[in-house]
Amino acid sequence: MGNAENTRAADPAGSEPRGQRKDPARTGRRTALSARESAPGPPGIARRPADTQRQADAPQTVRTVLPGNALAAAAARGFVRAALDDWGLRGELMDDAVLLVSELVTNAVVHAGTSVELECRYGPELVTAEVSDRHPARTVTDRTDEGHGYGLRLVGALAREWGISYRRDRKTVWFRLGPAESLTGPAGSLAGAAPAHLQARGEPRRAAPADGHRGWDVTPAHAAPAPRPFLSPYAHREWTNHGALSFLAEASDLLAGHTDEDQVASLAGQLMVPRFADWCAVWLEDTERGRPPRLARVWHAQENRMEELRAELDKEPPVLSPRALPGQATPWRWPLGADSYGAGGASVLCRLVVGGRAVGTLVIGRAGLLRIPDEVVGLVEDFARRVGLAVLSARRYTHQANISQILQRGLLPNEDMTVPGLDTALVYEPAGEGAWAGGDFYDLLRLADDRWRFALGDVCGNGPEAAVVTGLARPVLRLLAREGYSVPETLDRLNREVGEQAKFLSLVYGELTFRKGAVDCVVTCAGHPLPLVRNAAGQVRAAALPQLLLGVMPEVVYDSQSFTLRPGDTLLCVTDGVTERRSGRRLFDDGDGLAAVLAGCEGLDAAGTAERVHRAVHGFAPGAPTDDLAMLVLRSPPMVDPPADPPADPPAEPVD
Repeated sequence: MGNAENTRAADPAGSEPRGQRKDPARTGRRTALSARESAPGPPGIARRPADTQRQADAPQTVRTVLPGNALAAAAARGFVRAALDDWGLRGELMDDAVLLVSELVTNAVVHAGTSVELECRYGPELVTAEVSDRHPARTVTDRTDEGHGYGLRLVGALAREWGISYRRDRKTVWFRLGPAESLTGPAGSLAGAAPAHLQARGEPRRAAPADGHRGWDVTPAHAAPAPRPFLSPYAHREWTNHGALSFLAEASDLLAGHTDEDQVASLAGQLMVPRFADWCAVWLEDTERGRPPRLARVWHAQENRMEELRAELDKEPPVLSPRALPGQATPWRWPLGADSYGAGGASVLCRLVVGGRAVGTLVIGRAGLLRIPDEVVGLVEDFARRVGLAVLSARRYTHQANISQILQRGLLPNEDMTVPGLDTALVYEPAGEGAWAGGDFYDLLRLADDRWRFALGDVCGNGPEAAVVTGLARPVLRLLAREGYSVPETLDRLNREVGEQAKFLSLVYGELTFRKGAVDCVVTCAGHPLPLVRNAAGQVRAAALPQLLLGVMPEVVYDSQSFTLRPGDTLLCVTDGVTERRSGRRLFDDGDGLAAVLAGCEGLDAAGTAERVHRAVHGFAPGAPTDDLAMLVLRSPPMVDPPADPPADPPAEPVD
């Protein structure tokens, strides 16, 4: 346990017997003592006699995991107090650290609802705290908006610097305080002086009067803070050999999961800052489509400086030296707006090159340096290659998704899908994000003599091959209906066309004829889930008989069945994405599950019925459906009794 690399995490369970509960503050105190037996204090800070025997030069680190409940904030306060007390840190710095950690832990418990990881580090003149939760998708909020605390505003007011980091499985809010303050120290130490993180903000310096009580000196602090030293992550050979590879592996895994190039650029900045740089910027370009470079994302260790840095970087896009090789990192000018820790710093840029084609530029900067270390430059080049691959992959995915959406719009009707005289509802939900056009389709067609044809089909398969059959079926159905073919005759001819494509198609196809007080319906079901009718009394029955899939055999004669929709009756047609929704070994329609849901739709209109079935399908199993989902609901409005005539006025009495 001679340095920070061997620091043990404070395990709430530890070695205590099962069933006994540990005090988090005591656990943190013991861990802090074991992890700091040999670490020196920062220059100019007096320590207790035992501190003079510490030899390790690595930062001292303690960490713990807190449950996501109401006790987490109190446990965090005790843990931080014990750690800072063991480090010999007292006074305002301890108060600020305890207050900020309490706010951040409370924020994490309230808004994330997961367990909370707390880590405190004490390095040269700096105290750093990190609060992490397991809900990276939920953004960090300022709790003052809800009236429950001071949240991030308090962090921004007290911390020397702070920020938010996102990883695949966690979200971290961190802050730094320092230089540290100690109450026990001889003359000449910083005991009794205000912390430099207050002096740096131009606040009056605090003096220690002779009576031992603290007071305020009205003389303002004019001295600028010293530039922050660069603590290279490659200080140890072991990190150079293994840490860089671990970082690149993690980066590859995180970048590969994004399908939007702007999200890739944002993640690249979060991965580099603050681990390797104080700020990072990513420009994206698309030379194939003639798009000039644009500043996609800017990330800064101090979030309140992002807009200032973006405005400075946006003035002049980076230009690569003509002598630089593709993918080689080269020095770049230091932007004036990035001067956060003193007089300037060092920055490098690296083109994002994939297969000889540039897709953007990555720039990082570190304040207080004359040049970026060679180890970091090499890592930036490797990282830039991974970012370029992720950008190109996301760009191709977006291009394919756009093609799919265009095809989908062309394969489905674009007119208003309503039948006058019937309450109509349609649900169409392709499976998967950016799914290819194809699979399920629907149609409603008005004929010349005020009859209507409806269709709901499902091509066996998916992707472009299914889209070919979908693009064939709907126009053929419309053409044959306009030519005057009946419902069975239309399917006879469509069957031969589908068979030539070596594909199968399931279809429910019908015709609606309106007469006074009712709607006559003729329907054929070819290998499709049977349409269901719910009458006004709540009874559900199948409206057709099952017949062979289209495309299986060329010479098939299809039959039709007839029924009447009376006022209050509802016709429901669905695809197998509804009936075959799976939960373990069970299907949604096992035991007439769909009929049971439809029977419970008493008093609902067509839209309400469709929504009830849709919610039942999604709630049947965890996760999103893996098959396309389509529904057509036609409901005959119930009869409305005419209002009763008002009572007649009594006859007027004759007037004498």
